[in-house]
Amino acid sequence: MPTALVLIANGTEEMEFTITLDTLVRAGIECTSAFVPSASEVGLSSSGGWGVNEVLVTCSRGIKITADTTLDAVLAQQGKVYDAIVIPGGAKGADTLSQSEAVQKLVKAQYDGGKLVGMICAGSLVAKMSKLPKQPLTSHPSVKSYLDQDYEYKEDSVVTSGKLITSRGPGTAFPFAFEIIRQLCGEEKVKEVEGPMIFPKPANA
Repeated sequence: MPTALVLIANGTEEMEFTITLDTLVRAGIECTSAFVPSASEVGLSSSGGWGVNEVLVTCSRGIKITADTTLDAVLAQQGKVYDAIVIPGGAKGADTLSQSEAVQKLVKAQYDGGKLVGMICAGSLVAKMSKLPKQPLTSHPSVKSYLDQDYEYKEDSVVTSGKLITSRGPGTAFPFAFEIIRQLCGEEKVKEVEGPMIFPKPANA
């Protein structure tokens, strides 16, 4: 069974997190969500609200989501490798994820190891902060100026460049998730997931 690690921080965009994770689960991908604290939150004990399990996160629109665990707990599992790592956006959440040295090292190791990395919306900032090589990618328009000098910036809904998949925002979360499924499980699995969702087909299909 393929595995995916989906990161989340306070301020993460709800749709990008939940749509992606839920769609991957429907494809039979074993998903783990892991909370990443901001610099000001680092060091808070479990009595401050962040233990190893079931971390309550406040997302960009104030919706609260419970993460499975923390990134620190994931990293403590030495030798654990995921088939995909997913970085959602949301301005505040993406800032936390992109500034985290632990996330940067994890993403660089994942990419260098030939494993899949998915980034959506402002989450694409992690590509730059992790020093991934120049290649095609996309992001939310609000962070284009931070990326277009270092990467071959595209404005497609989803851009796949080898093992890096990037996407634009909440409205592109489904095709983003489908592309991750396509890479991990194949085209037939995408069709299998789309069917029960009653996912709309293009008008010319």
